[in-house]
Amino acid sequence: QVQLVESGGGLVQAGDSLRLSCVASGLTTSNIAMGWFRQAPGKEREFVGTINWVGRSSYASAMKGRAAISRDVDKNTMYLQVGNLKPEDTAVYYCAARNTHYESSDPDAYPYWGQGTRVTVSS
Repeated sequence: QVQLVESGGGLVQAGDSLRLSCVASGLTTSNIAMGWFRQAPGKEREFVGTINWVGRSSYASAMKGRAAISRDVDKNTMYLQVGNLKPEDTAVYYCAARNTHYESSDPDAYPYWGQGTRVTVSS
């Protein structure tokens, strides 16, 4: 059974940094692609970034320069580090995984999802 569990969200101030974690079970992170998405109140889920099976990451244009995705294959965990947080980064952040090597920015390409972790950025 595949399970993704996010953690690390909370209330932060604008300009702060935050690191989110996603622990995977039932999947081997070194062999799959994973992604981060977010959903703000009243908005659709949007792509944040992704990492493929060899550890190459890519990002939404709004996150370039501020976000970094990494993973620890020994811990089967993916991370999202976001710096210079802005109030518009307020959202529930979701971890997702797909059983292929290659990344995608399309949320429909990911069959496995975590429950989300809420990030609130105050101004």
